[in-house]
Amino acid sequence: MKEFKYKKGLLASLLVTTSLLAACGNSGEEGSVAEGDKTTVDVFQFKVEFKNQFEDVVALYEEENPDINIEITTVGGGEDYGAALRSKFASGNEPAIFNIGGPQDVADWKDSLAPLSDTAAAEAALDGTLEGVTVDSEILGLPYNQEGYGFIYNTRLFEEAGIDPTSITDFASLEEAVKTLDSKKEELEIESVFALPAKETWVTGLHLSNTFIAPEFNNNVLDAFDSPTIDFTYSEAFKKILDLQNEYSKQPTVSLDYSQQVEELFSLERVAIIQQGNWAYGSIEGIDPEFAANGIDMMPIPVEGYEEGGLPVGVPMYWAVNSNLDEEVVQASKDFLDWIYTSDAGKTAVVEDFKFIPAYEGYDASKISDPLSKAVYNASEAGETIGWVFMGYPTGWGEDELGAGIQKYLSDEATWEEVVESAKTAWESSRQ
Repeated sequence: MKEFKYKKGLLASLLVTTSLLAACGNSGEEGSVAEGDKTTVDVFQFKVEFKNQFEDVVALYEEENPDINIEITTVGGGEDYGAALRSKFASGNEPAIFNIGGPQDVADWKDSLAPLSDTAAAEAALDGTLEGVTVDSEILGLPYNQEGYGFIYNTRLFEEAGIDPTSITDFASLEEAVKTLDSKKEELEIESVFALPAKETWVTGLHLSNTFIAPEFNNNVLDAFDSPTIDFTYSEAFKKILDLQNEYSKQPTVSLDYSQQVEELFSLERVAIIQQGNWAYGSIEGIDPEFAANGIDMMPIPVEGYEEGGLPVGVPMYWAVNSNLDEEVVQASKDFLDWIYTSDAGKTAVVEDFKFIPAYEGYDASKISDPLSKAVYNASEAGETIGWVFMGYPTGWGEDELGAGIQKYLSDEATWEEVVESAKTAWESSRQ
């Protein structure tokens, strides 16, 4: 019932905004991909966190554009979106709109990417957000949003333990805070300090690794993409943070997934700290709205030996349009993406319902309401950020090589040195 009321309320609130809109996105005549007299746009997307809200907004768009039918398939969370997308294309049932990462995905999917330089969304994209998807001055993807991640923590537990989060500025102060929390587990009524979801190789092999690899590549995704080798300059700093999380985490970490970490453990206040990003807010809010709004915050993951740290902030994924489909479907896809990011109703949904940090101009930043997105936005404004270079990793390297190696390390099946050397070799081999 709660979910039904929310959806109904969301749609009602969005319908109020339609009076501000002129009719848009008319795709014209029926094409080879159509349902009756409607042009069908199949969307294959990865972000499970805003699935319901996205579907509600699509319903609004279809009401405004009765000649368009939008079908959404969401694959993400614990599922491998990249593998699912490849299977989707291999089946011959290619989506009209799909998601790509940075320059490596652009290289992998270049034969199926329609140019998007002529879209209103591309024109409105913030400086720097299109670098990873621009080839020979042609824009091949549109940013979802901006996101950031770090250590999300329970503010009440920190206060009750006598810990000032602003005093945590390096590994030593983090370790001291963790040990304090651990010593007061019974008093604080928590099971452990951390919940490390090592089952999710994207958490370890992509996000955690990026924190320690980005400085090596000057926080530039293209530098990582162009590099034939990787040195793991901050390997020991990486190991210390991984070990700290694992030692003070709910066990076994190699079988702990995102849902358990965020919903069962952190949202129910059974652990004090998790490594996640602002995208987790919706999941936390779904369990306990009051806790989500007033009981959480985010701090950077300290990189020992690197003085210019901060929250890693970047574009998580891009929307791509399939160039292999009929022109009317391609145009209808562009119109839909333009509407989401440049129309009044779309912009309202992006900030207030999707809880996105906009990657486009023309938004009222004061409407960013949740504490995690505020933390990311404030870090970005202050320039206290680390780049997202994992989008420039070799295809599959972060999860299949490094993430899988970390699982072996946590299971005592490999030493840290073996994990690092194997990852180095795999990187070099993939670049040849």
